[in-house]
This record gives sequence, C-alpha cells and structure tokens, in this order.
Amino acid sequence: MTMPVMGRILGLAVATLALGACASIKDKRGYLVDGTLLDSVMPGVDNRTSVERTLGRPTFVSQFGRQDWFYVSTNTQQKAFTRPKAKEHLLIHITFDDKGNVNSIQRTGMEKVVHLDPDGDKTPTLGRQRTFLEDLFGNIGQVGAAGGPGGGGGPGRPN
Repeated sequence: MTMPVMGRILGLAVATLALGACASIKDKRGYLVDGTLLDSVMPGVDNRTSVERTLGRPTFVSQFGRQDWFYVSTNTQQKAFTRPKAKEHLLIHITFDDKGNVNSIQRTGMEKVVHLDPDGDKTPTLGRQRTFLEDLFGNIGQVGAAGGPGGGGGPGRPN
C-alpha cells in the first residue's frame, strides 16, 4: 500500500470513531413496563398479592395515609458531554381499598414532571454583601489587635 492510501484509510477510521462518539446514549431507569401485564391488572378483581405477582414489587409505597403503590419508569437520552434528559416518564399509581383490593389505577407521564431551574449561581443569604477587595483587605488591623483575644499585649504586658 502506498502512503496516500494508508493516510485515507487512517483518516476514514478516525472520522468513523469521531462520529461514533457523538451518538446519543439511551437509558431506561426504574420500572421496566410490560404493557400486557399492566393491562391485566383490573380494579375490583385484583388485590395486593396478585398485583405483586403480576407487576413485581412497587418502586415505592406511600408512607402516610393509604398504602398506595407507585411504579416509576423514566427513559432518558444523553448526547456527548451533556447531562441526561428525560424523554419519557411513566408513573403508575395503584390505590387499594381497606380490604386490599385494587381500587384504581392511574397513569401519568411527562405532564407531571417539574423542571426546576435554580435562580442564578449564588445562594441568597442574609447579611452584608462584601466585595472581593473587602474580603481580601477587611481584616487588616482586626486580627491580633491589642486588648483583643489573641492580640499582642500593650505596654507592660507580655506578648
């Protein structure tokens, strides 16, 4: 092989690797939903035991009030050098009556997801706003002043 041909092959290999690095990464998090199994759970027919056998353990169970079950599933997508973003979200909320029978099944999606944007890059605090120079030079003459804790002694006092 001649040098120009090897150079072209090497360039093609580098370009292929570079394009492969730009591919997006898809990930499924939480409960893996099987639509057929989910559709088989019926209010008034199933109970906690049959739901657990059909769908598995819930993602979490409510801690206060009624013992509702929640199954959470999120599909994310991430491009190179970015944070993952939720593309699909499914929340299955199963309520039970006092006897443990399924009362209702609710499905919600991305419409219930809240996107929070922090206000700026600083945490608001109470107190005085100081500049960089005040922070840098503000303690000159304050630390080690005579008569204060850790300060040098005055005339006739030991240091």
